[in-house]
This record gives sequence, structure tokens and C-alpha cells, in this order.
Amino acid sequence: MARYRGPVCRICRRLAEKLYLKGEKCYTPRCPFERRPYAPGRRSMRRRKVSDRGLQLREKQKARSAYGLLERQFRRYYREAVRSKGITGEDLLCIMEMRLDNVVYRLGFADSRNQARQLVLHGHISVNGHKADIPSHVIKVNDVIGWTARGAKSGIFQVVKEQVAERSLPSWLSLDGGQMTGRVLSLPTMEDIGAKFDPATVVEYYSR
Repeated sequence: MARYRGPVCRICRRLAEKLYLKGEKCYTPRCPFERRPYAPGRRSMRRRKVSDRGLQLREKQKARSAYGLLERQFRRYYREAVRSKGITGEDLLCIMEMRLDNVVYRLGFADSRNQARQLVLHGHISVNGHKADIPSHVIKVNDVIGWTARGAKSGIFQVVKEQVAERSLPSWLSLDGGQMTGRVLSLPTMEDIGAKFDPATVVEYYSR
């Protein structure tokens, strides 16, 4: 299955939830979700009743779209969460939050998860001093995320260095603005993540 390459703002409009997939643009009046807060395509005056199954599917699609995952990847994370000893929905969120591309985004090194994925793929990010170019790489507690020599020479590095101090940082991460490195202090909690979807409903979708 190919990754979606179309306008990501259509995803937010289709799911009726702003997922902040375009970074800074999502916080401005130019955001298409703010200008056209209805589903894309031909509009109908009829109000469609959504079934319970449809609501579960929508929540699952929100989760997938927010983290930029394919269905096969998402199912794999769900099976991993089921095998864990904690609450399945919370463990699923934690697994996705600990992906390298998401941690890069949470540290403020990128405006969106999609941009963070590109930074990783282009070899600009390092983990514990070694280049890491796999976005799905799982980060562990006490891992240090920084920039490679190539990444430090890129134009985006200079932009990020000027802006990173202004961005909010979740409590489970720490940032050294001088060295432009971040450290994972602990596993994220539900309050830290602030998910735009209901993980319990996602679990219900797969538990049918």
C-alpha cells in the first residue's frame, strides 16, 4: 500500500478534526480546516447517521493520520500493545509516541511529523551519537537525539536553532538548546500526549 501523497488538509476535513498535519500553517487563519470546516467533495444537505462501527473507524483513521502510519504498521503496533501488560489503548499511544520521527517533532526540531520524517530519512538526525535514518526507530528512556554533521550544516538547522526555544516541550523530554540535543526522561503519559482521538475506541475497532 502506497503512502498518501495528496493534500493532508483534506484528511482533517474528512475526519472533522484538526490534526495539525501542516505545522505552523494549522495555527493561522489560512488553515483550510478553518476556512472550510466541512468534508471535501460535493456537499449534501442530508445529514448522514454514522454507525458505531463508522465512529470506531473514524477514530482509527484519526490515529493513523496523526502519526502518518500505514495500516500494516498500525496493526503491528496494536498487536504489540495487546501483548503488553498495561492498558492496550494507552500502550498503543506510548508505542507511537516513542517513534523517532515523533520524538524529533516533539522536541521542536520539525514543524510536523511529516517534516520530522524527512529529516530522519535524509540522515540529519542522530541517536546517541550515531546516525539514525529510520523514522520508525523506537527510542528508549535516556536516549539522546541530536543532529548529524550533515544535519548541522543544513539550512533548516539554523532556522530550528533560532526558534526551538520558543516551542513548548512535553514533560517527558528535555532539551539542550546550546547543543541542540534532546533526551528522553521517561515514557509519555496520556496527559502528556493530548491525543486528538480516543484510544479506547480504536481498541474496540480492532477487538470486533
